[in-house]
Amino acid sequence: MATEHSVGFEPADRLAQDRESVRKQFWRKLKKLAVKLPFMEDLLAAYYCAFDRQTPRHVQAALLGALAYFILPFDFVPDVLPILGFGDDAAILATALRMVATHINDDHREAAKRAMARGLDEEEA
Repeated sequence: MATEHSVGFEPADRLAQDRESVRKQFWRKLKKLAVKLPFMEDLLAAYYCAFDRQTPRHVQAALLGALAYFILPFDFVPDVLPILGFGDDAAILATALRMVATHINDDHREAAKRAMARGLDEEEA
């Protein structure tokens, strides 16, 4: 059942409930698109915050929802469209980041930088 705040985001809401699917699909999509994403470091920091056990549950839920929207194969603006394709993904992520910015700490940002430096290898994440 859709609530007022989740209208149109039901697939992302359902996917966000399955943390392991988000984890696996996130890395798969990120590796394919890494060179196209100007917001990759923020996306990675959000990922590490979402899976940090010290992060409050409500913050994890907001970030997992945004990450789930990013990895869904369909969304409001198809990702295959040049430039515009990731605009909606970036907007969703930016909104989630603003909502929980105080919870994304230096450790999350450092983990994002290390992941980028090693070529986005999830095995060491």
